[in-house]
Amino acid sequence: MGSTTSKIAKSSNAKIAENISELIGNTPLVKLGLDPEGRCTVILKLESMEPCSSVKDRIGLAMVEAAEASGKITPGKTTLVEPTSGNTGIALAFIAAAKGYKLILTMPASMSMERRILLRAFGAELVVTDPAKGMKAAIDTAQEIAARTPDSFILQQFENPSNPLIHYTTTGPEIWQATDGNVDALIAGVGTGGTISGTGKFLKEKNPDCQIIAVEPSESPVISGGKPGPHKIQGIGAGFIPKNLDTKIVDEAVSVSSDDAMKMSRRLALEEGIFVGISSGAAVAAALRVARRPENAGRQIVVIIPSFGERYLSSALFDEIREEVANMSF
Repeated sequence: MGSTTSKIAKSSNAKIAENISELIGNTPLVKLGLDPEGRCTVILKLESMEPCSSVKDRIGLAMVEAAEASGKITPGKTTLVEPTSGNTGIALAFIAAAKGYKLILTMPASMSMERRILLRAFGAELVVTDPAKGMKAAIDTAQEIAARTPDSFILQQFENPSNPLIHYTTTGPEIWQATDGNVDALIAGVGTGGTISGTGKFLKEKNPDCQIIAVEPSESPVISGGKPGPHKIQGIGAGFIPKNLDTKIVDEAVSVSSDDAMKMSRRLALEEGIFVGISSGAAVAAALRVARRPENAGRQIVVIIPSFGERYLSSALFDEIREEVANMSF
């Protein structure tokens, strides 16, 4: 892959950032304490600790910078349009606010209320679409909006090469450096496919034996050859195989149900003090399943934790707690 204009990799030595975008990247890794039967070590890459709390902060900046460098967009003139399940939209919203772009986002109405509020707080215009039609409806609506909006530009996260490229140039090297090159497997959920493709490509080049394992909802297992369907794991399982997913580097796809994903997210908060979203729970559930395999004894698995749990307070993830606290009285 080629070079990138992003400043992500340069920000680690700065004492004071010049702007919010320089704080993107260089997220920490932490060992998972949940015992995978003692066979191997599971490490979490906490992308939930990005400035706006998700792995999509990386691609939000990278896609905008690449479009600027090629002369396709100009602050104060171009209207950015993008379909999103939420986290990429939030990343674009804070970058657009910082740089001076108008932003219109399309998103399935099933995504959390926190997502809607955050997008509006950053000044983005939001159009919700039929959740039964998945991300395809959001993509189609974004294209319709762009067609009738002068000086508009769709960044196209599902096929924009800057998406996997930024993970190849930053996320992968960060993992390799932090683990001293001890990575036997990478596990990541698949939304746009950029995270697993870019990070996985870098790790495969460093260690050809590194296993790259994709995670998808069992209710919509399209990577495994199944049919798309509705599910509750926001951010992954778009219902189609995105162009940015490099299937050649994916060794295996593991399916996790929405219920199991949410159970694991809750466990991480209660037993590890790690507050994450639903897709993070899916990734860890898959990791523990892989870790229990006899052939993985003594190996080290790295799991991408894509987002922070506070973004899901209004979702099914916290139904019981939300009802409990709503009924509290003095």
